[in-house]
Amino acid sequence: RYMQAVSRKYGAVFSKPGNGICHQVHMESFSIPGQTLLGTDSHTPLCGAAGMLAIGAGGLDVAVALGGGPYFFQMPKVVRVHLTGALQPWVTAKDVILELLRRLTVRGGTGKIFEYGGPGLRSLMAAQRMTIANMGAELGLTTSVFPSDDVTRSFLTRLGRGDDWRPAAADDDATYDDEITLDLAALTPLVALPGSPDRVVPVEEVAGTAVEQVMVGSCTNGSWHDMASVTDIVRGRRVHSSVSFVLFPGSHKILETMAREGLLTDLLAAGATVSESSCGACAGIGHVPAAGAKSLRAFNRNFPGRSGVKDDSVYLCSSTVAAASALTGVITDPRTLGAPTPVTLPTRFASSTVGFVEPDGAGEIPRGPNIKPVPLGEPVVETLEAAVVIKLGDKVSTDDISPAGSAVLVFRSNIPAISEFCFKYVDGDFVARAKAAGRSIIVGGETYGQGSSREAAATGPMFLGVRAVIVKSFARIHRTNLINWGVVPLVLDDPADFTGIERDDRLRLPGLRAALAAGERVRVENARTGAVFTASCVLTPREREILLAGGILAHTKAGQEKGP
Repeated sequence: RYMQAVSRKYGAVFSKPGNGICHQVHMESFSIPGQTLLGTDSHTPLCGAAGMLAIGAGGLDVAVALGGGPYFFQMPKVVRVHLTGALQPWVTAKDVILELLRRLTVRGGTGKIFEYGGPGLRSLMAAQRMTIANMGAELGLTTSVFPSDDVTRSFLTRLGRGDDWRPAAADDDATYDDEITLDLAALTPLVALPGSPDRVVPVEEVAGTAVEQVMVGSCTNGSWHDMASVTDIVRGRRVHSSVSFVLFPGSHKILETMAREGLLTDLLAAGATVSESSCGACAGIGHVPAAGAKSLRAFNRNFPGRSGVKDDSVYLCSSTVAAASALTGVITDPRTLGAPTPVTLPTRFASSTVGFVEPDGAGEIPRGPNIKPVPLGEPVVETLEAAVVIKLGDKVSTDDISPAGSAVLVFRSNIPAISEFCFKYVDGDFVARAKAAGRSIIVGGETYGQGSSREAAATGPMFLGVRAVIVKSFARIHRTNLINWGVVPLVLDDPADFTGIERDDRLRLPGLRAALAAGERVRVENARTGAVFTASCVLTPREREILLAGGILAHTKAGQEKGP
């Protein structure tokens, strides 16, 4: 009610619950080649499949843009991904992005945009491009971009939006910072092992592994193409008795088209469950796997605990691997099923707008019990002296920092309440220690804050007194979120210094504020060991002002108080 009322009053189109996952909905109803898109979710780049410059960002950055302000980011390197050949039977677009993750890891796209080109593009439908662009987020990319061509025009035309199409492509003499060549014909079905999307192996290495849950959907694999591929595989067959098989169509339009084209009859007859068009299980909301059970998912993330249960075991795969495995009860190479049935696109997708509510500028805004005032960050102190409240390893995700799930996300607009869940599945005593410490410091390894753009992963620790995070490297969006909430993001100048820090060590950062203001390295002194080392916080002039003030809100408030 709160979001709908705000949308109505301030001029935003409201997409009702069940209307679909925002990225799929935007691609279907609002994408226009050549335009820019800013979204408060890391998978916003899905719309790069339509030739848009679509970038995921933190909530405060997007709020500033909605208010008419500019969006700032460091100019990324632009890498051309040259595609050749065509995908072999049973190999999908999901295998394309899994192969890139296998080669490059979750750090491989940091500070980069991938621009796809080459003769292999001709064989990739819009939905396949969406899968690749969407899951570029797992590489750490700023975004991914495909040209807008006849494939794009066909997609928009089938949605009744042909007039919105326009061509967009790289200039013939365009230059790039780097180039990757990928032969689509050389790819095979792949699976990501539990724990991280880049733990990728050929499906045959895990074939035969028993699974109790199989899912297809999310913003990565919820397209018509995915739903049709799954239906063709299970038609006339039965889901294995030991498997719960659940589908999440990416939007109401896809679900409506599935009903019109007869897919639902075949799916239900096979024993599949068709769930609401939502993020759902991908964010640990519903269909939580049983403890110790293996879950095989055509989703985008498998960080520990993300499914809603601690010590989960989630594998990532394509929709075809998922469907084949749902029939057998074990991870199955779909190539063992014989020749696939080619997916035929409907002449026209459903184009209903029943799920949208247009604004009229009227109405009051209700505020329920969990719509709380937003706390301000504190200005950076001259010298910070604080305990290391937690020490973590590499690849700490925002799910680790602030878990998802229905029990948590109900408090997404209540920072004091949602902070109580910080590191719940990683360290159950973190919150109590942080409260007892007052001011504190987090220490971590590589790619700290990867995954979702979830702002609670910054606001929760900030509210609990975390004033600095010292790591080997940050994920892009999370680093920005920390700055926007007044938490100092420091990168170790020598990663080897990480080993000399332990939890509960008391660290002293003399002259912290002055060093940040001058763009100098920050001195760190460890009281337990006597060790002295340095860390850096490379900031733009605007970021420096925001951070020193205690975040965007504090910076804005200070500016208002000064007046013109």
